[in-house]
Amino acid sequence: MIELASSPRETVAASYQKHSGRGLFGALNPPQADWRGRTVWVVGASSGIGRATASALHAAGAQVVLSARNEEALRDFTALHPGSLAVPLDVADREGVRCSAQAILASGPIDMVMYCAGYYREQRATAFSLQEMLHHQQVNYVGALHVLDAVLPHFLARQRGHISLVSSVAGFRGLPKSLAYGPTKAALINLAEALYLDLQGTGIGVSLVNPGFVETPLTAQNQFSMPALITPEKAAREILRGWRRGQFEIHFPRRFTLAMKLLRLLPFRLYQAAVRRATGG
Repeated sequence: MIELASSPRETVAASYQKHSGRGLFGALNPPQADWRGRTVWVVGASSGIGRATASALHAAGAQVVLSARNEEALRDFTALHPGSLAVPLDVADREGVRCSAQAILASGPIDMVMYCAGYYREQRATAFSLQEMLHHQQVNYVGALHVLDAVLPHFLARQRGHISLVSSVAGFRGLPKSLAYGPTKAALINLAEALYLDLQGTGIGVSLVNPGFVETPLTAQNQFSMPALITPEKAAREILRGWRRGQFEIHFPRRFTLAMKLLRLLPFRLYQAAVRRATGG
């Protein structure tokens, strides 16, 4: 845990450097550069960011295990990526996730788990659907808890491993039409930060991925022009670069995500006015 300066001469930055050995603005995780012989479990890998990242990891030499509900998409991936392993599952099924993790571990240790499962439908309070709200929660957040329940004991016993949670800039602050989706992504951001604080010193790394707009089946639903839209392959390259640098938060494309971060700092009166002007919401 970082201690505050004990004297006026000891700055907070110096205190951090003394305790972490990496400096205030250095890597917060052990850099992930060599993937050869390492097993990465990508949950939510049937399309979009998850699939593209699994493909990039495979190309880098990782043993990729990918999971999703869409068994056909998983079979297509393994046919194109020899040596990869498909383990179909529904993230909302706690026992199913646990059994899947046990099946993977029976073949050897897991070095990293990436949680990329996601669900999105537009939702406004004026057309409130409890069913939609809860389905978003089950897939986007509770599923991540099921995966953590399955892999954390393994990581803690080994004193090594890495957990990467894919959230979104939609979790930064409230947005129009994001009544169901945004809160689940905000929960993932908070969860990743708390995990990092709890797991410091255990040998287990934690990273948080906050993409802007990426061309995926989820964003294809949007009926508006998406600024700084990028491909899943570009997103995958950004993620692997962030892991290589030992970053905690990996956000991209920066020309968009940095603007969103600035909006987080505005008082709500100014924030909501800026968002309404930008979105017409």
